[in-house]
Amino acid sequence: MAMTYSQISLAAKGVYQTSADFISQSFINVEPESKVLWLSKADKSTVAKILQHKFNRMRIRYWQANNQTVWILNEIGKEKPITIGVHIKNDQIDHFKVLTFRESRGDEVRHEFFSQQFINAELNNDIRLSKHIDGITGATLSVRATTKVARLALWLHNKVVTERL
Repeated sequence: MAMTYSQISLAAKGVYQTSADFISQSFINVEPESKVLWLSKADKSTVAKILQHKFNRMRIRYWQANNQTVWILNEIGKEKPITIGVHIKNDQIDHFKVLTFRESRGDEVRHEFFSQQFINAELNNDIRLSKHIDGITGATLSVRATTKVARLALWLHNKVVTERL
């Protein structure tokens, strides 16, 4: 039996993992501290450059234990936010996962074959990822959103780890 367009649209949307589960799986045998990063005007300018749109929030919540951080960030795919968890350890992405997908198309970014590309990625001097991320036909905007979130999480991690030293 063939699926209708509305059934396909509903299949793409979903919560794949809760933020709490992502955080607890990221920190093994360590209790992370929930923190808030307050963004300066210069920070918001850099965030806007990474996201390629204005960023209106004044603060971002994250979790930290030693040199590890977890960021739960949202970025618009085509029209709706995609919630992504990024675990950074030793200045590299250690775990990357789409937690909630709300769009009608482009949900291929939630699969492990895609998210594995981000593992061990770092940020280079021009705020780009050190690894090439392959696109997915039909999911271009979702791929762009996930790549921007990876870059942003690494930049934010570098900011909080540098401030701590």
